[in-house]
Amino acid sequence: MFNLSPIPVPDMSGKTILVTGAGQGIGAQLVEILTKNGAEVFAGVYGVPIDDNQKHLAGAMVLNLDVRHAGDVANAIKTIEQTAGKLDILVNNAGIISDIGPISTLNSAALSAAFDVNVAGLHRMTVAALPLLKASKGTILNAGTGAATTPMEGWAAYCCSKAGARMLTGMFELELAGSGIQNFFIGIPPTDTDMQARIRTSGLNPVSQIAQSDLVNPAVPASVMAWLCSDDARAQTEVYLDVRDPLFKDMMGTS
Repeated sequence: MFNLSPIPVPDMSGKTILVTGAGQGIGAQLVEILTKNGAEVFAGVYGVPIDDNQKHLAGAMVLNLDVRHAGDVANAIKTIEQTAGKLDILVNNAGIISDIGPISTLNSAALSAAFDVNVAGLHRMTVAALPLLKASKGTILNAGTGAATTPMEGWAAYCCSKAGARMLTGMFELELAGSGIQNFFIGIPPTDTDMQARIRTSGLNPVSQIAQSDLVNPAVPASVMAWLCSDDARAQTEVYLDVRDPLFKDMMGTS
């Protein structure tokens, strides 16, 4: 449906990168691409034992990391500082879509849960990493979605919190001006992940009607995110990007 394929990723040797939400889906694919291309990767995972994640995140250092908990965040940054001595890129990939349902029946607590991960978690993680990122003049890459700017039936918690994440990206770009830190918010199309399976089950809005066979392979957005972690992306001045942008489609060799 989307006619997208992974893009080439340059050598990442010498880069130290932290990826949150790395236990599955796009995050796990991103870790695999980065490590295969020479990066030193710290994979933040939540909800699954480290030993289980280590099996499919070979080459990365796996960390217990729940972005809702300040203690987990502080420990992750401390480990990176003690192990690598630096951090070049923070990828805020952790996110949730809960709860899905009509806004008229949505429990208000669901909004809090989504904002705690998608907005406060992003903020908590980024602020903790800022000293290392300022030292390296690094990159903050936030996983986004078109739902950040387009209302979708049943997705009030997700759309509103991702809109907050998009604005938070802009706030960091504004207030970190002159620091040398690069900020990106990358829109990701409907992708074949566990989150998308929940969306299909809900049956709400047109996205839920997309056949699994028509969804984007997770390797596609992961490759775009990996490229944005590279030195090749330092020339990019646009903060808000999308996997379907001509810039990336040209790299895929598609029209």
